Amino acid sequence: MILLTAKEMQAVDAFAIETLGIPSRLLMENAGRQVAQAALHEYGQMAKKGVLVVCGPGNNGGDGFVAARYLHQAGVAVKIVCLCTRDTYREDSLANLQLVQNLPISFYTDETALTDLRHILQECGLVLDAIFGTGLKREVAGWFHQAICAINEAKRPVVAVDIPSGLSADTGMPLGVAVQARLTVTMQYAKVGLFTGEGPEYCGKVQVVDIGIPEEALAAVSSRHVLLTRLEVQKLLQPRPVTGHKGTFGHVLLLAGSRGKYGAGLLACRGALRSGAGLVTLACPAEMQPVLAQSLLEAMSVQLQEDLKCEQAWQVVLEACAKKRAVAVGPGFGLSIERRGLMRQVIRELHLPLVVDADALSATAEDLNCLVQAKGPRILTPHVGEMARLFSLSVSEVQANRIAVARSFAEKTGCFVVLKGPGTTVASPHGFVAINSTGNAGMATGGMGDVLTGVLAGLLAQGYGPWEACLIGVFAHGRAGDRLEAFRGPFGFLASELADELPKVWQELLKGKG
Repeated sequence: MILLTAKEMQAVDAFAIETLGIPSRLLMENAGRQVAQAALHEYGQMAKKGVLVVCGPGNNGGDGFVAARYLHQAGVAVKIVCLCTRDTYREDSLANLQLVQNLPISFYTDETALTDLRHILQECGLVLDAIFGTGLKREVAGWFHQAICAINEAKRPVVAVDIPSGLSADTGMPLGVAVQARLTVTMQYAKVGLFTGEGPEYCGKVQVVDIGIPEEALAAVSSRHVLLTRLEVQKLLQPRPVTGHKGTFGHVLLLAGSRGKYGAGLLACRGALRSGAGLVTLACPAEMQPVLAQSLLEAMSVQLQEDLKCEQAWQVVLEACAKKRAVAVGPGFGLSIERRGLMRQVIRELHLPLVVDADALSATAEDLNCLVQAKGPRILTPHVGEMARLFSLSVSEVQANRIAVARSFAEKTGCFVVLKGPGTTVASPHGFVAINSTGNAGMATGGMGDVLTGVLAGLLAQGYGPWEACLIGVFAHGRAGDRLEAFRGPFGFLASELADELPKVWQELLKGKG
């Protein structure tokens, strides 16, 4: 699904109006009608108790006036609180303001509106938020701030017009304060901020509605953002050839696991096997080899002692890489001086596609040149804290602008970046960004990232390019978590269980193909 920034949506609107000749008032009419219809469909019972439409300046307020008119025509008792004076509005919004003022709709405006708002909120069953749209850049202040706080405190279901007021359309972060919506009805194309940062917390369910802008208007922009959905992933995932054998689907080498962290290596192996890789080998200490043999019969191992000097360990790794198609390094691998040096050498020198995670990210943060000088494709899988260390930022700075940080680091290093967390962000060195739509809070437990590392390496071994492997792997990993949430409960499921759910995800995605 295409995602647009605020600036891109403005350009699409302008192209539709100025180049394609679509009247702006018609677009506003369509938008308001769609909002009213969506509100009635989702919250018809609540609407019977009365609907309060809270309008701010600009076109978002105009959309609210249109929605109020359609709700009135549907027999709903409507009240409008307008947080601006009449002279604030121009053209389309002013025309629609005049229309609702001619109807028997209770109307409260300017400085008296805020006084009345808290009382009216207690009397209504549903709220339509039409205060601010996608163009908001500054922090919310004054009575707009007070109005948003009052709406949130009222605990009434809220339908947001285009975007919850106060939420950045680009970063998904509240600009001081933002409306907490249960449903967001967004116009023609979804906005980036609905799915990144804190956007999902504020938007509730997101519904994209057609307001009559033809697809040709996308010629005005070169969008580099997509929401990763099942449809996109189904296009990428290829059926396995009937004549295939284990050699067809590649051999993965994993450098993972150390004393006290054997589980990380085992889970990465499990993820690689469940991704469909033909063969998986773990490079690990001798004492870990029997643990692997007992825990995961299908995986192989090669001995790589923890106390080996970097030069000796590098020779073991080079020999182990023979006939491998992909490598992953880092999960529970250890952070001794020798291991840090080895991981940086692996990242810099190997020609094979490589997934870099966990301890390898920590080692990389000490010298980013190993990424810039890398001789093969690299996928980095940091969580927010690891991304902060890599880019010398605070965690809050990364979280406040996940997309920009991930894209900038990918472009700077020439690597593919998988910034994990809610709405996992995948960035390519070419500036393209995908935001994942799967996954849930139950996955916030140890080992989930290790499984993802194995899955990504397994997909690389099967011949997928780094970008395709990232998109397929991230989506499938989150989808496996969603299946567990649905069938097992909201939390308490294990990373190993998530790995074991992956074959059912592949079955879902391949249904109807081949």
